[in-house]
Amino acid sequence: MFKLNFDFIRDIAPVASMGRVPFVMEVPPSVPAKTVAEFIAYAKGNPGKINLASAGTGSLTHVAGELFKMMAGVDLFHVPYRGVQVFPALLAGEAQVYFGPLISSIGYIRDAKLRALAVTTTTRSQALPDVPAVSEILPGWYGIGAPKGTPAEVIERLNKEVNATIADPKLQARFANLGVAALAGSPADFAKLIADETKKWGKVIRVANIKPD
Repeated sequence: MFKLNFDFIRDIAPVASMGRVPFVMEVPPSVPAKTVAEFIAYAKGNPGKINLASAGTGSLTHVAGELFKMMAGVDLFHVPYRGVQVFPALLAGEAQVYFGPLISSIGYIRDAKLRALAVTTTTRSQALPDVPAVSEILPGWYGIGAPKGTPAEVIERLNKEVNATIADPKLQARFANLGVAALAGSPADFAKLIADETKKWGKVIRVANIKPD
């Protein structure tokens, strides 16, 4: 896990959010579970024997899995990989479950190389209409920030331009195909999102005792 030399909340001026990217709970075909409930039962019957893949210790894919472990009361063994190496591990059956961004997983799911058990939003994704939703607990998001101290009028102008771009039907169609939900709003809305997400994930990291490598 990288150590940042800046404080995201202190040093970055929120400009505009752009979109939410649902995470998807996915397993290889070798895992017998077809639903989240079946996976929980499978995990409870095999404590410590199921490998939870992530794109690195402390990554969002890691803390998303830790949050699931806390909520479901299951014992999964965390195995960190380097970025996209997680997919070969899943396809080979080295890892049994992964909580990954839908945007990078959707191709494997559509090709039936991985099985999606659920998306992490309150409603089903347009990109995967047959996959049930769990709840809005793990969605990632994208946005734009500027250096702290950027004049307010510049922030407002940038926000206006970003929101206008997000409203474009062609971009929204592209977002939907990738499983991204457009997320427009004001700089204040984005600042609140950052603060809320920082608080939520900070709690997960403390409870899971996640430390930098």
